[in-house]
Amino acid sequence: MSKIQRGVSLYSFQEEMFLGQMSVEDCVAYAASIGAKGIEILPEQNMPTFPDISDAEVEHWKEMMERHGTHFTCYDMFLDTKLRKGELLSDEEQVASIERDLRLCHRFGIKNMRILIFVRPDILEKCVPLAEELDIHMGVEVHAPWHLEHAWILRTIDVADRLKTKHLGILPDMGIFMKHYPPAFRARFERQGARPEITQFIVDQHEQKIMCEYTIYEVAVKMGGNKAEIAMAETLRHAPYANPKRLKDYAPYFRHIQAKFYEMNEDCTDPSLAYEDVIPELVKCGWEGTLSSEYEGNRWIQDVMEVDSREQVRRQHVMFDRLIAKAEAELENA
Repeated sequence: MSKIQRGVSLYSFQEEMFLGQMSVEDCVAYAASIGAKGIEILPEQNMPTFPDISDAEVEHWKEMMERHGTHFTCYDMFLDTKLRKGELLSDEEQVASIERDLRLCHRFGIKNMRILIFVRPDILEKCVPLAEELDIHMGVEVHAPWHLEHAWILRTIDVADRLKTKHLGILPDMGIFMKHYPPAFRARFERQGARPEITQFIVDQHEQKIMCEYTIYEVAVKMGGNKAEIAMAETLRHAPYANPKRLKDYAPYFRHIQAKFYEMNEDCTDPSLAYEDVIPELVKCGWEGTLSSEYEGNRWIQDVMEVDSREQVRRQHVMFDRLIAKAEAELENA
């Protein structure tokens, strides 16, 4: 059995849930039907009474997991630092909020908690004792435009190393491996008035990995770009291509992956994110954890077509199966 497991973040089905086309249980049942047995939850989105979750609701979720043969993989926390207008939560209040989430995470029996990237390392350091007591790994989400070797991420790793703790680390979001500019992004900007010759220039610049600020300047100033063209160029700030080969160096620090994607082709390939490079690296280093689908393509197509998150997620898991099997076979034959 592969060390890499497959799962789904319920965030993937946000369109259908918002429109009332799918319930939370529908999402869990669908994930189970395609063999994606690991369920990543967002309590603030998925639980109407959050943060006041009763024991009965916890039991309802556990029974639902058992009924569909699924299991929890990750709890996505949010830190509302601006609850009061004009001031941020104090450090003590931030710690209390995270500890509240750790305790709720523990009540569900979940061992991984996704930490938003802006949470300061010194705040997380104060939460480590409780995370260790409850045996929960706090993984700071490595989200574009940050990357594995960004100084902010390394600060968190430095804290984990200094404390010699296995309960603080990172949680990579696969959006950091954008090898090609997403066709869905380009199409949306063209519908908003971006000229094809300008969008092609932006795509070409991304393909060459030109520094995004240069491209933004070229489009906005030298090419006299319109609003849609400048907006498209500015998306390059969030379109990094990190080196997949560095995953092995950071694998000890993460237990879960948010498998971000924006669109899947009919042949079950991703036109943008470098899963064909990422998955072999994960297999080679023996990483154990869950690839958790996180579909975010809905916002790029909902103006022209009905969103079908289920089909998109299904295609990604066909790709996962294929790439994992291929990588494992190549490793065995090496």
